[in-house]
Amino acid sequence: MRVLLTGSNGFLGQKFCERLSEYSQIESILGLSKSENRNPYLDENSFLQVDLLDFEKLEAIIVGFQPTHILHTAALTSVEMCADQPHLAQQINVELSAKLAQICKEQNIHFTFISTDFVFDGQNGPYQETDPVKATNAYGQSKIDAEKAILTTYPEASILRTILVYGAIPDKNRNNLVLWAKKQLERGEKINVVSDQWRMPTFVDDLADACYLAMQQKASGIFHISGSEMMTVWEAVYLIADTWNFDKSLIQPITAAEIGQAENRPHKTGFILDKAKTILNYEPTSFVVSLQKIEAQLKKYNS
Repeated sequence: MRVLLTGSNGFLGQKFCERLSEYSQIESILGLSKSENRNPYLDENSFLQVDLLDFEKLEAIIVGFQPTHILHTAALTSVEMCADQPHLAQQINVELSAKLAQICKEQNIHFTFISTDFVFDGQNGPYQETDPVKATNAYGQSKIDAEKAILTTYPEASILRTILVYGAIPDKNRNNLVLWAKKQLERGEKINVVSDQWRMPTFVDDLADACYLAMQQKASGIFHISGSEMMTVWEAVYLIADTWNFDKSLIQPITAAEIGQAENRPHKTGFILDKAKTILNYEPTSFVVSLQKIEAQLKKYNS
């Protein structure tokens, strides 16, 4: 497998590269990002700085590298930024994804695309892959549009939807629910945490492994990839406090409405994972076990 990875500086991009030694069928990788290389697992021979919206240059890179697989993790994921800059969200999340699908079809490259639980409105979770989509925000809508464009162009593509991804990588600038809560509680700071949004948080190591499984099998269609435990964000933070023995009285429950998220975030998502388990042999790590793994990883990164 020769893998072209977009968004190689991102959270999932870095984790995928960290786990390359586990992915025995990958012979070579080329990471692409708009900014300078911040991925400690890629050297100057396996990274290119490029504006992915320069389709001519992007296509030339793909033709030159001749990948067997493209893993497309680059995206505009901020709900607020997608709402404020709809044109940019359209360009990055939809047009770029459709272009890559077109190139993959023409050159017979397997294509894996990362999507989100925000394609659902959160009224009927947990969801199966075949459930009707309906977004509550521009970010979710851009991913719906991208999914449709990809599958119309290239039905053999693999689309992995995921939920509230968390975990640890060496890059200290990358934040997520677990690292944010840990940092604040460690300092003894009070934190407000939403108590009426239900999710199945996804360990980034599991998501990276799911990408490899889909690529290895050249899987096609939509797959739901997440943890297997439904919990509120507040309950997740409680478990984080338990793991590191932090003071739980610092955790203040608030409602989505109080922080302006009642309308633009789904109320309850979550996934039914049967398809991914059966076809991809995907097995999620339990939340508590993943926190123990994160503790070990943080020690390794800081040593």
